[in-house]
Amino acid sequence: MRTVEDIQKDIKQLPHREYMRLAHWFSEQDWKSWDDEIESDSNSGKLDFLFNEAMSEKKSEKLREF
Repeated sequence: MRTVEDIQKDIKQLPHREYMRLAHWFSEQDWKSWDDEIESDSNSGKLDFLFNEAMSEKKSEKLREF
């Protein structure tokens, strides 16, 4: 298995277009991971406090229209 340092060295040698493709791929992977985590937290009830807080604000008429 290659080391991170070896991979970093190879990345530095990529043509700009290929570097940008790789950067885009990493970004997409990061967002997918984030989306999966949010979905998991939502399904498990970890984010229910946000819904409850918003409903409380709505009942007390503290929400603002934009």
